[in-house]
Amino acid sequence: MGRRPKWGRQVDGVLLLNKPAGITANDALQKAKRLFFANRAGHTGALDPLATGVLPICFGEATKFSQYLLDADKRYRSTFCLGMTTETGDADGNVVSTSDASGVTEAQVRKAMEAFRGTIRQVPSMYSALKHNGQPLYKLARQGIEVEREAREVEIYSYELLKFIPGTNPRAEIKVHCSKGTYVRSLAEDLGKALGVGAFVEKLHRSAAGPYHEDDAVTLDELTAERGEGQAELLDHHLLPADSPASGLPKMILTEDSSYYLRQGQPVMDLQVYRLGDEGDMVRLFSESGDFLGVGEITDDGRVAPRRLVK
Repeated sequence: MGRRPKWGRQVDGVLLLNKPAGITANDALQKAKRLFFANRAGHTGALDPLATGVLPICFGEATKFSQYLLDADKRYRSTFCLGMTTETGDADGNVVSTSDASGVTEAQVRKAMEAFRGTIRQVPSMYSALKHNGQPLYKLARQGIEVEREAREVEIYSYELLKFIPGTNPRAEIKVHCSKGTYVRSLAEDLGKALGVGAFVEKLHRSAAGPYHEDDAVTLDELTAERGEGQAELLDHHLLPADSPASGLPKMILTEDSSYYLRQGQPVMDLQVYRLGDEGDMVRLFSESGDFLGVGEITDDGRVAPRRLVK
């Protein structure tokens, strides 16, 4: 029996998508994959249905370097609603408690936020995608199961109050720049606890992920309109290079001979190694003709060894 033909075409690169509210990150991925008629794709860091904003989607060979985006810093804008808590920590969950927050002032919010800058410890939400014994926590939570979660260290580089709207349920509009693994809903819940009134995320927008910024993102509606009844190739100009997820790594250009041996899986010697990094450092590798070869690691003997190569 013959192999089933693979659906779609080979597409390599990164699409910077501005995810709309109301759909999951995987829904957005599947829609983009169909629009590009791509045979392989993956997103880099989930966004809840409530959330909007920057969702990098890696196609083809770019999926090999998606880990660099998963590990990257993120930037968000969010609105916290004070005086209420929900099951999920955001507006998609059922309300579980209410309290009078009308007396909370802007000065109190600013003061409470100070404790959540720098290196902090967060307990991940039960409604996160973290796994327990192979099961995502959110699936367990939907079954009414709660498991103990260890607090994890995250870095909050900046945490600003953009606007405070007083009322029975005051709103705090915030901007945060944080490390990987940070949960904004946990920031909201912890701020609510510090103020003694509870809080949840009402709105959430990711404005940047690693090297990618919302100003360069495109929406699904824009892609759909641009393609119309035409071929998927019409959209390819939106794709960023396959090496862009690893753009923070030093760039090394190899001779054609070295490029050949590297493609065979062999470490290669190059004088650039000594000025680009130390043992264990990773570098982006290119041939003299400009082809992206992949990512390599500097070895203890001054060579560079292939770690993830493109086909």
